[in-house]
Amino acid sequence: MNIQTVGVIGAGVMGKGVAQNLAQTKHKVVLIDISEDILEKAKSDITNNLRFQGFFNKSKQVDNYEEIIANIQFTTDYGSLDAVDFVIENVIEKWDVKENVYHDLDRLCKKDCIFACNTSAISITRLGSATNRPSQVIGTHFMNPVPLKEMVEVIRGFHTSEDTIVTTKNLLKQMDKDCVVVNDMPGFVSNRVLMLTVNEAIFLVMDNVASAEDVDKIFRSCFGHKMGPLETADLIGLDTILYSLDVLYESYNDPKFRPCPLLKKMVDAGLYGQKNGKGFYNHGNN
Repeated sequence: MNIQTVGVIGAGVMGKGVAQNLAQTKHKVVLIDISEDILEKAKSDITNNLRFQGFFNKSKQVDNYEEIIANIQFTTDYGSLDAVDFVIENVIEKWDVKENVYHDLDRLCKKDCIFACNTSAISITRLGSATNRPSQVIGTHFMNPVPLKEMVEVIRGFHTSEDTIVTTKNLLKQMDKDCVVVNDMPGFVSNRVLMLTVNEAIFLVMDNVASAEDVDKIFRSCFGHKMGPLETADLIGLDTILYSLDVLYESYNDPKFRPCPLLKKMVDAGLYGQKNGKGFYNHGNN
């Protein structure tokens, strides 16, 4: 299948990044969220990201950002998905929300449209069960920030067809991405390991073993990581970390995935990390 137009569901941190990446690689994008305010912020953020992208990576310098933005249709209308070839879903890590989205997608999208879930932990097989096309449901776990990260973790659900995998690989190649295909279990490879690391790092702070700064410094200095686990948590969003751990805890019934009480407290206090300005660090957004 030659992918011309892609629907992107959710204009949060990941959805904005996916939409930007697609638009930069000359795809037409239908970006959907629940309110005009969210979409206006997404448009502003994508514009700023394009303007300043070259500061972080000279090879990614963009001069024609207005042309790129013109490739994106910002809308709250799911009916606009009736002609898209491929959908990448990025909504919150809660099953009841995702289930309703997939029911709508299945009803509104054309029969050969593929659904890719950019999820942190939820089973792709379970998501496929919410549709009448489980062979066309696949996981595409992008890394943040999407336009600057070249690798994608692709997840094969129980019913995912080889044609769906091939089409997904081709789209990712068009987006200048490489991928690794893994089999479906909640958390997959990256987040099944990463969430344990982040959660244990939060326990270290709660138990007064070390400050967030010192935990991260050890990971950067001793292991050569570009970011420590708590810096990574702020980047991903502490609410997303908590939702992902809840999914893993429910899926495996294993206490090793029990969310740290400090993480729950911070999320209850509205400390989400970079997305709203304060988490383990102050980010100056607000």
